[in-house]
Amino acid sequence: MLAIFDYNAGNQTSVRRALDAIGIPNKITNDPDELQRATGIIFPGVGAAGQAMDELTSGGLDEALKALIWQEKPVLGICVGCQILLDYSEENNTKALAVIPGECRLFNPSWTDYEGMPIRVPHMGWNTVELVRECELFKGIEPDANFYFVHSYYPAPKEEFVLGNTIYGRPFCSVHGRRGLWAVQFHPEKSGRPGLKLLQNFHDYCREVEDA
Repeated sequence: MLAIFDYNAGNQTSVRRALDAIGIPNKITNDPDELQRATGIIFPGVGAAGQAMDELTSGGLDEALKALIWQEKPVLGICVGCQILLDYSEENNTKALAVIPGECRLFNPSWTDYEGMPIRVPHMGWNTVELVRECELFKGIEPDANFYFVHSYYPAPKEEFVLGNTIYGRPFCSVHGRRGLWAVQFHPEKSGRPGLKLLQNFHDYCREVEDA
């Protein structure tokens, strides 16, 4: 079973529907025992970084999640869940979870697109990901696959944690982490077949770890 981490700041229901669609057992929970028993954890998020961290810290869920990460429980962060795995976010001047070194930055509206026009903030719509390091999440996904983005801030982790980039005005990191701790800026649960394949790949990895 995958646990969808519930901290009142995520898009848990959308993630649950996506997992249900491909037959992956799942549960929305913040119960420490259920999180510990889960084969892996999906850490979603929408809204603002400051609000998300307030929800996490008010009930000690930040420390519970970090403890599971240090125990090498597989984790997939999505959108705000991707951003606040870093040290800091410019959004709300937020001290984040600090499990991956780096920070989250606001898109610069002076950046321009291919036609020389200023980009719109937020970045909203479909875009591709170019992998710069091998990532098991993308096994069987075509390189030109499109994923759904909606965000005003983007992750900027330490270079060795950058797994994939997306171009919006200029390249930014859209996938970061390490084996077993992955974070994606886009919404796989809203990205059609490629997104569902990514979620399936995460589940397959979790089961391999559990059976090892």
